[in-house]
Amino acid sequence: MDGADGVTDGAELASAFDRAEPGTIGVEEELMLLDPGSHELTPRAPEILEMLDGDPRFKLELPACQLESVTAPARSVKQIGRDLAAGRRDLALAVGDRVRLAAAGVHPCSPPAGEINDAPRYRAVAEQLGEIVMRRQLVFALQVHVAPGSSARALGTYNALRSYLPEIAALAANAPFFAGEDTGLASVRPKICELLPRQGVPPALASWDELAAALAWGQAADLVPNRGNWWWELRLHPGFGTLELRVPDAQTTVADATAIAALAHCLVSRLSERAEAGESLPVHPSWRIAENRWLAARDGIEAVLADLDTGRRMTARERLGGLVDELEATAAVLGCSAELEQVRGLIDRNGALQQREIAAAAGIGEVPRWLADRFLEGCDAEEG
Repeated sequence: MDGADGVTDGAELASAFDRAEPGTIGVEEELMLLDPGSHELTPRAPEILEMLDGDPRFKLELPACQLESVTAPARSVKQIGRDLAAGRRDLALAVGDRVRLAAAGVHPCSPPAGEINDAPRYRAVAEQLGEIVMRRQLVFALQVHVAPGSSARALGTYNALRSYLPEIAALAANAPFFAGEDTGLASVRPKICELLPRQGVPPALASWDELAAALAWGQAADLVPNRGNWWWELRLHPGFGTLELRVPDAQTTVADATAIAALAHCLVSRLSERAEAGESLPVHPSWRIAENRWLAARDGIEAVLADLDTGRRMTARERLGGLVDELEATAAVLGCSAELEQVRGLIDRNGALQQREIAAAAGIGEVPRWLADRFLEGCDAEEG
């Protein structure tokens, strides 16, 4: 919904999902710009963007130390992996030794506040929500868009996908350190985001008219001036006709980002198939999902989560392992079996655990350099 101004009625919101090509996927990853000497965040995004000569794959975001890299919609996760690798490779070639690049949910050591880009949309948000609040949004996400293919499928899939946000967050947790200290969390990023409104688990929606009414109310109250300010960890994106999954932290390597994308692609596709078949998908209370979301932020892949119906406790590893098993047939149809299998590696040892291993061996101060050293891992150009 970013950049989509104004509010329309429910029928118009729904129509975008009927027009979108079913099963397409796109990814946005928010990347860190690091000083090559200190490896702290450096606010050089406008300068770097100018050097890219209008390359549409890259754009500014709120923090001046961040560039967003976007892929074109693709039919397969394999293509997404190739595009992410090419984006990182081309960006690194363009910037040379001016900055180093890295990806994680937050920077482990930089000061907690930084410069924001001086663009009208960011200045408007800063005036509304407070300059210091916005200067603290030094957060980096991986956002995955999947087109379910129809408005009927989209709404049911969205409501059901909410329940899986904690598992995906646990898997993708990649931000244990903040301002040079261990936070005790697997990902501090959602806690920083909570300085802003409309964060975390989104509300369930009974109809497209309900979404339109919510957006209209927010606009009338001058709280949600446009659809781009409908910030949640999952949202319906009428601009693209996609479900936008915003819960994952940015991933250190392309392989890890592709694994998260494969899980999202398969999960949305499977839920969409069930909705199309007339199955009544569960719609769980937001507060129960949020309880699991907190556990995922604190403990990441080592969390113990609660069944949303019974309250029975089960480890995130068990739940995610079972989910991968369930999605294997879907992955085979979508052509991403190898990428989905990579999820099992993250179940065993995700980004947060890897960062803590480096910090234990060499100190937190060495983690940013390690992140930068791994930025181009697996990004070699394919032969042929």
